[in-house]
Amino acid sequence: MDKVWLHQLCWTEVKDYLHLADTIILPVGSIEQHGEHLPLGTDTMVAEALAEAVARQTGVLVGPTVSCGWSPHHMILPGTVTIRPEVLIEYLYDVISSLAEHGFKRFLLLNGHRLVNISWMQIAAERAKRQLHIKVYLADPGFLSKEFARNQGLELIGHADEIESSHMLYLWPGMVDMSRARDFVPQRKEYLHVDPRVGNDVLCYVPSCPEEMRQSVEEGAGVSGSPTRSDPETGKAYHDWVVDRLVSIVNDLKHS
Repeated sequence: MDKVWLHQLCWTEVKDYLHLADTIILPVGSIEQHGEHLPLGTDTMVAEALAEAVARQTGVLVGPTVSCGWSPHHMILPGTVTIRPEVLIEYLYDVISSLAEHGFKRFLLLNGHRLVNISWMQIAAERAKRQLHIKVYLADPGFLSKEFARNQGLELIGHADEIESSHMLYLWPGMVDMSRARDFVPQRKEYLHVDPRVGNDVLCYVPSCPEEMRQSVEEGAGVSGSPTRSDPETGKAYHDWVVDRLVSIVNDLKHS
């Protein structure tokens, strides 16, 4: 397909698509600080790039992006936009409900705001499955890249870290200013790691409040991790890995 985004089509093209298929990808991201070297829209840009790559390989459509996510812990720095959980749930549900009414029956919700949006996306997805009688899958790159990150020896998930910075260097090198990248690796108790790769016993994730973020801001300009280790080759390998996994998932969803 030349056009994979729903908003690029007219209604008759959507009608024609629905005669042949009923699967759609919905990217969900965030607008929040990503250090001094990455743009505020990193999570949204990543979700859209992954979604478009998967759509072009599978022949499915990509629906409207939910650009803003749940980011209260990043409000300490300007430019961040945070959406209340109940609003995010209702908004995402309404998008799904609208599309389901027209005949879409299979949805992949693709979270670019690694780990953080998941709780609210799960609530919206569960309600949609139960009330609308549709299929909904929920994908997050943090979970889909566990093997890759482990095999490559990448650091644990942080924020504006090695993985995110490498991915952006591959996708949009002109949007990344590595001369301003600063490393800050906070010392965490072993039960506070949130990366899905961590095998030991851990607590459930609770985002930091702005006061707790102050050290990250003062020492790392909002970074948690080692972005100076980033490179576009790692970003490409990471992108291809996640896209490959998502393609398999969408092909399975199409025939489920």
